[in-house]
Amino acid sequence: MSNTVNNTLGTSNPASAGLTPDAVIEQIRTLRSQIGNVTPLSKAQRDQLNQRARKQPAPIVDMSIGVIGSSATVAQAVGQPIDDVLQLQAESVRWGHVADELRTFLKGVEGANLVRRERLAFIAGQAYSFGSQLARNPDNADLVPRVEEIKRLKSVARRKKAEQAPQTPSPVPPAPVPVTSASPKP
Repeated sequence: MSNTVNNTLGTSNPASAGLTPDAVIEQIRTLRSQIGNVTPLSKAQRDQLNQRARKQPAPIVDMSIGVIGSSATVAQAVGQPIDDVLQLQAESVRWGHVADELRTFLKGVEGANLVRRERLAFIAGQAYSFGSQLARNPDNADLVPRVEEIKRLKSVARRKKAEQAPQTPSPVPPAPVPVTSASPKP
């Protein structure tokens, strides 16, 4: 593993982390309960709302809000006082910043966990390699069943990968034409 990746985690000592994963989950749940209006949308709902929002780019929305502020008749027709609309707009911008910060946080957590998984895979590879070498010695017979099980699991994993790879159909060769002998019959 490169030093760059190690340095992004700060240290390789798991005890130096500030919060445990369970504590972070609890804090996230507490925060979510305090926010109030956090309703997850289905993918179809998100797509539909994004499509509608794209039809009204931000500059057009801003100018349209200005129309509400310029005319009490428009504000009355829309059924929204300008102060409420401006408040909604400000909240939308601020919650957009929250969403950006959460995405950055999530990417950081996912990245750190990917580094952890890679480190585990590296350590496991070393353990298997050392164990395989040691299992050759009769003094380490207790390692043999584990090493054999790892070999079996690796074999199964390779077979599954081979099955998942899409195979391009090979061209079917033409059927062989029966060869008849040209020799005369007796």
